[in-house]
Amino acid sequence: MTTNTLEQAVTITLPDGAQRHFDHPISVAEVAYAIGPGLGKQAIAGKLNDRLVDACEMIHSDAQLQIITPRDEAGLEIIRHSCAHLVGHAVKQLYPSAMMVIGPVIEDGFYYDIAFERPFTPSDLAAIEARMQALIDQEYDVVKRITPRNEAAELFTTRGEAYKQRLIEEMPEEVKAVGLYVHQEYVDMCRGPHVPNTRFLNAFKLTKLAGAYWRGDAKNEQLQRIYGTAWADKKQLKAYLQRLEEAEKRDHRRLGRGLELFHFQEDAPGAVFWHPRGWAIFQSLIDYMRRRQQAAGYVEVNSPDVMDRSLWEISGHWHNYREHMFTTETEDGRSLALKPMNCPGSVLLYRHGLKSYRDLPIRMGEFGKVHRYEPSGALHGLLRVRHFTQDDAHIYCTPGQMDAECRDVVALVLDIYRQFGFEEVSIKLSTRPENRMGDDATWDVLEGALEQALTGMGLEYRLNPGEGAFYGPKLEFVLRDAIGRDWQCGTLQVDMNLPERFGLEYVDEDGQRKPPVMLHRALFGSLERFIGILIEHYAGKLPAWLSPVQAVVLSITDEHAAYARDVAQLLNGVGVRTEVDTRNEKIGYKIREQTLQRIPFLLVAGAKERDAGTIAIRTREGEDLGVVPLKQAIAQLLEQVQAPDDHQRQTDLQRLLERMSAA
Repeated sequence: MTTNTLEQAVTITLPDGAQRHFDHPISVAEVAYAIGPGLGKQAIAGKLNDRLVDACEMIHSDAQLQIITPRDEAGLEIIRHSCAHLVGHAVKQLYPSAMMVIGPVIEDGFYYDIAFERPFTPSDLAAIEARMQALIDQEYDVVKRITPRNEAAELFTTRGEAYKQRLIEEMPEEVKAVGLYVHQEYVDMCRGPHVPNTRFLNAFKLTKLAGAYWRGDAKNEQLQRIYGTAWADKKQLKAYLQRLEEAEKRDHRRLGRGLELFHFQEDAPGAVFWHPRGWAIFQSLIDYMRRRQQAAGYVEVNSPDVMDRSLWEISGHWHNYREHMFTTETEDGRSLALKPMNCPGSVLLYRHGLKSYRDLPIRMGEFGKVHRYEPSGALHGLLRVRHFTQDDAHIYCTPGQMDAECRDVVALVLDIYRQFGFEEVSIKLSTRPENRMGDDATWDVLEGALEQALTGMGLEYRLNPGEGAFYGPKLEFVLRDAIGRDWQCGTLQVDMNLPERFGLEYVDEDGQRKPPVMLHRALFGSLERFIGILIEHYAGKLPAWLSPVQAVVLSITDEHAAYARDVAQLLNGVGVRTEVDTRNEKIGYKIREQTLQRIPFLLVAGAKERDAGTIAIRTREGEDLGVVPLKQAIAQLLEQVQAPDDHQRQTDLQRLLERMSAA
């Protein structure tokens, strides 16, 4: 009897190092209750020897265990996954002929793909949500059953769940059993873990309906997708829904129409029709980046939009990116492609003429138009297009210069983001993907170079395993906007594979020919996408230097129109983008209209201002800056609409002049 007790004894080591001893096998939930009843009630699952398991999981031997609660990131993901299953339970009760497909977790929520004979409507969505809440209120237990594969297949056949059958059929042969989760009469299939009881699912909301395809392939049958969000408690849910409401107000597509910046139409799907005001923003970004790059030692180049297939085969894009490329055949049988990337064009520019180590580093920037085929369902305003402009640059350097060049790029991108008002920037290091070029030794060097640059600068980063480009690892810079959303923008990739594949060389100090290291770098990423992010970040109220119209002169009556036009002409002459509003409307109406257009400065011209050579200035926020002489107003506005780097350049120039005077 003593021997049997010893064999069943279990020691549990908790995250703080404390240990709990039990004389029998025990479940995760029972361990939680043994620690304390409060923790027991909050236990969703466990992390058993670094593996997430259900709360019902039995522990038969000594183990390390962390109790997972709704406060943990893993707990929140489990809540969302369980809510997806709850969608299935509610849908099958309301619409028994519906067939359930898959229901994964996504950022901030979940979705479930469903096959049904008719499209779901908003009223259906409301009914499904109400039924989900009714099921939650029952606080029923969710029961896990590990079931032999053939029995699970037979069960879903009996229930008419054709897609679940197909999923089982496609599993590898070595899978002999599957996890089934029982929600009363409803059964779903999943690896888990899931919540032990529906009482954990109270803070949820179904958000929208959309179309989808089986396996994400447009050639397959059409499905319906129900999206939802779920949180640890009602307070978090309310905060998220408020963020969604604010995001809707900031939607760049709505603001783009209202501010007359751009539009889209089916004659050119996925391409932007820029209006004058929107194009002014676009050109301001290019001008700014051009100045920053020139100051950082870049030269600007331009490469063709259409190039031969052979280049894309050498680069690897034909094999790895073919389905996203626009191609054509010429009458002489040549295959050509619109460039989805600028890399091969840059490579050919570098290869034109032999380079010496004295020439390196070469920093080659290009505002290149690229074209990528995106499924029509994925297109989303400026944020996802088929035709866009990258602020691309490729840096060619020696291995010894690689660390300094990486650090310079990181410093440049972080400074630029700060100047655009993004103070919170996180960095992800994306390492070698499964499908890649080059050997592991080369990848070790490249990944080490990026890691060394970050640690040497004292910067924190998050590892993103397997998400690098097929030719090299990369850094991804993620911006957090004014309402807490994250946007991945800039990238830095280090590459020794493309230089070798294209036969790039430089002559080193010993007269030997060697391949350079190639850094791929984009800071805005896509100018179109960055503009969309800026519009939403600032809710359309762009900084004065970036606003397409920086000032508008408003005449009080027709007799002041000529003076208003003269003032506007003076301001435009010194570089302040200015319009004039001489409409026969009351001045209060004009001010409201131009404020809604997010114009930074409103200048009012009446009889007093005309006669005294002054102008009244107010801001779009309603601040009255007073009536000032015209010369002072021009100087004041010029100062306000300067780009951030203009201030820095003036400071640097002043310091240089002071040093020259001292010398």
